[in-house]
This record gives sequence, C-alpha cells and structure tokens, in this order.
Amino acid sequence: MAKQIALFNHKGGVSKTTTAFNLGWMLASKGKKVILVDCDPQCNLTGMVLGFTGIEDFAPVYEREGVTNIRDGLAPAFESRPVAMVPVICEAVDSQPNAYLLPGHIGLAEYEVTLGIAQELSGSLVTLQNLPGSLHHLFSLTASEYGADFILVDMSPSLGPINQNLMMTSDFFVVPMTPDYFSVMATDSLASVLPKWSAWAEHAKSLSILKDAVYPFPDKTPKFLGTIVQKYRLREAKTPSAAFQKWIDEIEESVKAKLIPALEENGMLLPEESYERVGLPMGKPIIQMSDFNGLIALSQKHKAPVFELTDAQLEQTGIVLERTKTSMRQFRELYSEGADRILELVEYA
Repeated sequence: MAKQIALFNHKGGVSKTTTAFNLGWMLASKGKKVILVDCDPQCNLTGMVLGFTGIEDFAPVYEREGVTNIRDGLAPAFESRPVAMVPVICEAVDSQPNAYLLPGHIGLAEYEVTLGIAQELSGSLVTLQNLPGSLHHLFSLTASEYGADFILVDMSPSLGPINQNLMMTSDFFVVPMTPDYFSVMATDSLASVLPKWSAWAEHAKSLSILKDAVYPFPDKTPKFLGTIVQKYRLREAKTPSAAFQKWIDEIEESVKAKLIPALEENGMLLPEESYERVGLPMGKPIIQMSDFNGLIALSQKHKAPVFELTDAQLEQTGIVLERTKTSMRQFRELYSEGADRILELVEYA
C-alpha cells in the first residue's frame, strides 16, 4: 500500500510546491512510483508539472473525458452522487516515467465548509459520514491504479478543515521552512495546532459511523519525518550568511524545544533511534539548501527539477555555466541524501 506523505506548513512562501516536485522526482529516480497530489486550490503544483503559463492552460485537462482532477474525484462524496468514487486519471510527468500528477482544481475550496461541518458533526449526521474518509479513499484508489509506492501531498498554507483532514489521514509529514521570523512563529503555532488535530482524529477513529462509512476514516497517526529548510543566501564560504544562520538556529531550537515535545506527547514521532540511524539529531532538517535563484524559473519553464536541467536549457556559457552546474550538482546531492533519509525512515517506521 502506498505511503502518504504530507508537505505542510501554514506559513506561505516556504517552497512546499517546489519541494514536492523536486523531492517526488528524486524518489521516482530511485525506482519508487510516486503520485504528486495537488491539494492547493491555487494549483501551483499542477502548473509547474505541466508547464502551464496561464489559467487558460488548465481547460484541456478539466474538459477531458473521465475523472481528471481532485475536485471531480471527490464529487461523488461531496455532491451525494449515486456513483462510487473511481481513480483519478493522472497526468504523466515528462521525462520521469515513475512519477504522476493528480491535478488540482480551484473548486476544491468549495468543499472546505462542507468538510468542516462533517468533521465537527459527523458523529451525529449520517448524511455526512462519507466525507471525512473521502480524500484518503480517493488517493488510495488512485495509488492502487498506478501501483504507486508514495503519495506526496502538496497542501495550501492554511489551518482549514481540508488541511486538517489531509494531515491526519497521512502516514508521514514534512514541514518545509524558510529561515525567517515567521517560520519560527509558525513552528510555535504548529506545536499548538497539531495536538488539537490529533485529538480530533483520535475521536474520529473511534466513531463507528465513520468506520462503517462507504469511505471509511482511516486509522492512522501521521509521523513527523522532519523539516526542510530552504531559500537562504550563501556567503563566499558557501555557508548561510550570518542573518540567515541566526534564523536557521532559531528554527532548529524551536522545533527541538516546542514542536517535538508536542508531537511526542501525541504519538506523532518515530522512535528516536530512527532519526539517529539516518544522521538526524532531533530538530535538524532532513535537507538544508540555499535559494535556487534563477534555476527555479528555468525549472518551471522546462518542467524539470532544478538538478535535471540540461546545458541547452540553462542558456548559459563559460564560467557562468560551470558555476550553475556546480550548484545543480549540490542540489542533486542534497535532494538525493534527503530522499534516502526519507526512504530509510519510512522503511523502519
């Protein structure tokens, strides 16, 4: 059965989408079949994977015959249609045969209020019993159809019911960060929010009305894999500048002192020896990397991760090209190491 990994931080601008694309590609390059699920109504992951440049590019995907996006996939549950859910027809990821995209849809946001009501009142309203388990059911159906090993869920920056559901029905989660004041604040906030979500999920799992639903609420407790810290500038010594290093240190301290104890109390951590086995002292990030700078625009243009761009796609020559290729090799090594850590953590979970 595919393992579901949520990429979540309610702070925006922390490269969740970029991380999902690059990390998913790296896992796929290591022989794992990966489905990238776009659960952000802004649909940035869909646009990145498919190389869209405008909103009009989405129409051919949505108008194609069959169930081709997350909103249509969930419609049987949320719109009380007398048909069963079916797997979403995923999009192939160019040049990566082991990766697929489950496209997003702005209309997913329309289901937020209904899901919120269902999650608050599902113990008493039979008509809503199928909603809390529907997202996980759809992902599982689709993963089975494609023989996927991993489902990577790109989430919006919010604390709404959909994200609550996505988090608490995942097997694992990663928290992307940027080294700044607001990421430190977000870490403190997560230490407060996630235990509340965990308490809700524990209650939901105990309700027979949800266990016996057509789309049962899964019995899962998501485990924290770690953080990914990105988007800082380097100084000449190829280390973070003093200003960025200050925030990196504060994030690590906040994760260690506040987030990890909160997660441990709610059973959302792996055994400490699991992190030690992969060289991750408590609080240290799975991956720490600098800003992609101009590579991110080229990555989106060519529908390729930052470490797979060709010389022709880089459109550079001479020493500039060599410096860029050196950066790309470093990004490849970091993502490869991060993917290996995740694979080992998941294997021994």
